[in-house]
Amino acid sequence: MKKQIFIGSDLSGLPLKDAVKNWAIEQGYQIDDIGTTDPDAPLPFFEVAMKGARLIQDKVHERGILICGTGMGMSIVANKHEGVHAAACESVYAAEKCRAINDANVLCMGGWVIAPIMGVEMAKVFLNTSFTQNLEDWRAKNLEKARTIVRDMEKKNFHL
Repeated sequence: MKKQIFIGSDLSGLPLKDAVKNWAIEQGYQIDDIGTTDPDAPLPFFEVAMKGARLIQDKVHERGILICGTGMGMSIVANKHEGVHAAACESVYAAEKCRAINDANVLCMGGWVIAPIMGVEMAKVFLNTSFTQNLEDWRAKNLEKARTIVRDMEKKNFHL
């Protein structure tokens, strides 16, 4: 995977975003910070989520991280865009499984829910886990089939 991601937040997610962003930069990631960057000029969650989703759709980035108060608003808005599979997670385990099982390409977290040290661990596992990683062969084959079916369903539903 390319060491290039986007990260964005509203005001509620800004402290967590900054912690994750600083860690990612230390790890050598190129970061596209899509806001909020100034606490005196916060962007609403839905604007940031739309920006991030379009970066996935336009193939500028393969993965990204969105942070609001709970992670749910970002996830809902991002998932309204074809090709975006955003998962609101509240644990390291969920962040790993959203990649390994669901092939999520956007991690959504809540700044009111997740401490910075936990958010960094979640970002680390999200960015370093591939689809079907560490799963049994039978499960990986089933998930690959399921991914194809879900992506076909997604195309059909977005192009009604």
